[in-house]
Amino acid sequence: MSQTTTAATMHTEDVSVWFGQRQVLDKVNLTFPSHQVTALIGPSGCGKSTFIRTLNRMHELIPGAGLAGSVFLDGGDIYGEDVDAVDVRINIGMVFQKPNPFPTMSIKENILSGLRLSGRKINGADEIVETSLRRASMWNEVKDRLNDQALSLSGGQQQRLCIARSLAMNPKVLLMDEPCSALDPGSTRRIEETIKELSSQMTIVIVTHNMQQAQRVSHQTAFFLADDNTPGGVVEFGPTEMVFKNPQDPRTNDYVNGHFG
Repeated sequence: MSQTTTAATMHTEDVSVWFGQRQVLDKVNLTFPSHQVTALIGPSGCGKSTFIRTLNRMHELIPGAGLAGSVFLDGGDIYGEDVDAVDVRINIGMVFQKPNPFPTMSIKENILSGLRLSGRKINGADEIVETSLRRASMWNEVKDRLNDQALSLSGGQQQRLCIARSLAMNPKVLLMDEPCSALDPGSTRRIEETIKELSSQMTIVIVTHNMQQAQRVSHQTAFFLADDNTPGGVVEFGPTEMVFKNPQDPRTNDYVNGHFG
């Protein structure tokens, strides 16, 4: 039996974030429709990566971190009193900037590791592995070497393995924090193709510094900016084509045209 994913809608209300006494984000309100890719753009230090970590409760793992506001997944607040953070992270997967496969595990073991660590029962392990690798567009590359160590893969393959590992959990939302920044152009192209294919099945949020990438893969874009001594926030948010070709704020126009950042 193949895996199916029910894409979720997600939105934030007045999300503000602190590290200790320092506020780094102020009242972020964004909506992430199902079956769409949302790109988060902006210069370094404006809070994009911090914000994406609030979307699956990874921010709270940092000592001294604080948060105000709400994050809703299909209408339920993921920070609600009775909500288990582990369950949140099962439904909202995360792919990081640097590929982070478990080095002592095989390709197959990596795919199944999240299921095992979360204590979920694994039925049809071989099918889960194949389905996850197919969804990450790498089954044909590794189907004859599933027992090889994950570190035997190239950097781009390791990143797609991490995507497949997240997909094995059958998430409703996939968060990607600069997933191509350490990759060569060929690997980047394959990851972008994977993102486009996955968007028909789930909700995707991607942080990227690559303006061309944002235009290639996303349906909507949020431009973050932090002015001098003020916390980061969203300057402009809308359909990607509009944000890049007809921005409403001059600061957006300057950024997307390479005048700063």
